[in-house]
Order: sequence, then structure tokens, then C-alpha cells
Amino acid sequence: MAAQQTFSDLFYSAPDGLKLHARIYGEGIRGAWPVVCLPGLSRNARDFHDLAIHLSQRQERPRMVAVFDYRGRGLSAYDRNWKNYNVVVEADDVGAGLIAAGIQKGHFIGTSRGGLIIHRLGAVRPTALKSIVLNDIGPVVEGEGLAQIRSYLERSPKPRDMDEAVTIQRAAHGAAFPALSEADWQRFAAAIYREQKGRPVADFDPALLKMVKGFDLDKPIPAIWHLFEALRGFPMLVVRGANSKLLSAATLAEMAHRHPNCRTLTVEGQGHPPMLETGDLPQTIAGFFDQVETSD
Repeated sequence: MAAQQTFSDLFYSAPDGLKLHARIYGEGIRGAWPVVCLPGLSRNARDFHDLAIHLSQRQERPRMVAVFDYRGRGLSAYDRNWKNYNVVVEADDVGAGLIAAGIQKGHFIGTSRGGLIIHRLGAVRPTALKSIVLNDIGPVVEGEGLAQIRSYLERSPKPRDMDEAVTIQRAAHGAAFPALSEADWQRFAAAIYREQKGRPVADFDPALLKMVKGFDLDKPIPAIWHLFEALRGFPMLVVRGANSKLLSAATLAEMAHRHPNCRTLTVEGQGHPPMLETGDLPQTIAGFFDQVETSD
């Protein structure tokens, strides 16, 4: 059990036997549908820590929250075959994690890569979905945003300590996130890095960069509107950072136009992706889930 007893660690086997990890907040809570949180490409379960505490400990309708580390990230084992770092395999891994956590259906929150995995789950495991929150991701991924992610992952300096890690992250992302406070930047960095031999290192398999380098930015990125159509039956909230380069305002508007029950929210002063524990976002997300259930 973690410090302050806020979550427990769940280790389980992927379909191919790889050892994977998830955090479970509010284990044993009944009476409300659980929440499943899926992080971004190179990120891990720590991204959702504060939001998960809010959702699992609120006085009105607390919920169990499961937050997954994909293979090669966080406490999940690294894959010897880096080509398995893809949405199809990771969606199957999440499916195995749902079984291990005893979750048959839940509200899903997907940040960036996590939102793409939700699109995949809508096609192969739709009965698991109760509602959907997409954090700065949609059926159209802008090449400029993908180029920024690749550049950051390939060129990010290696910090000597956590203070320098915060400085590096602010230098890389500060222009897109003017709304963040010092405490926000410290949480931002703490979620990215783990300590290794007394120094912070990015908490993902370096082989993940091989997949990132495979992005062909000279060709248009295929849209996945056909997968988005499979999500039209689920209540949806789409959060976009006002300064995002990955999810355009035009795509956000088209998502709302195509989906009969889609709310949109633009977060000022943040880029890709907005930090879901900041401002009124925890209350907004919790209220969205509550409304979904009371309208059943």
C-alpha cells in the first residue's frame, strides 16, 4: 500500500505474459461506476494521482479509480520487442487489466495516447464503456503536435536533480502552459521522472523512442473518424488545451457536431495536454460522471 494509504498496487499479466501494473484508488467502493484512467504516450499512472484522490475521496458519490501503466512505462515491465508499444497491444493490455481489477464497466478518461486506446476499446470492448472523457485528443491528430512530442522526447536534456528537472520542463513547455503555478510544475516533473542512482530519469523504456522515430511526418496522419463513430452511443466530455497543437479547435467542433451527446471544454493557459487536477477540472469531471448516472 502506498504512503497515506491513498492507493494500492495491482500487478497482473498481459495476454502475452508481460507483468503490468495499475494503481487502484478507493478499492472496494461500491454504489457508483468506477473510473478507468489511461495516460499519454510516455507517461504513467502518477499523472492522475491528484484527480484519482479527488474522485475516490469526495464526500458525494466517491468512486473506485484504476490508473494503468502501459507496458514499458511506470512500474510495468519493459517489452523486449519495442514494436509491441502500439495502441492495439496496449488496448488488449488494458482489457486484461480490467479483468484483473474486477471492472466490467466504467467511466474512461484518456489523455492523448489514452484517448486513442479508448477509440480502440470502443471497437473491440464497447460493453466496458459507460462514458468517456478525452483529454486533448480526437480522431484527427495534428502533425505539428506530433512533431513537438517527438522533438521533446528525442532532445530533452537529462536533469541532475529534481530542481533541474522542473527547470527543464518549464523551459520546454512553459510557453504553452502560462497558467501553471510552481506547485503545478513540481507535480508535472514528479510525474515524469523516477529516481535512478540518485538522479531523475524519464520513467519509460528508452526503446519507446524507436517507435516515436517511426512517425512519418511527411505524410498526413490518417484520421480515425470511423472509430469515433463507434463512440457516439456513450456520453462524452472532450477537454482541449487552448494552446494545444495536437487537437485543433476545428476538430473539437467537428467532434461535437458528429456526436449527439458530446460536451466540450477549452482550458485557457494550458497546452497539450491540460493537467486534469488543476482549476475546476476535477469538479467538472466528477459532475459529468454523476450526471451520466443520474440521467440513466
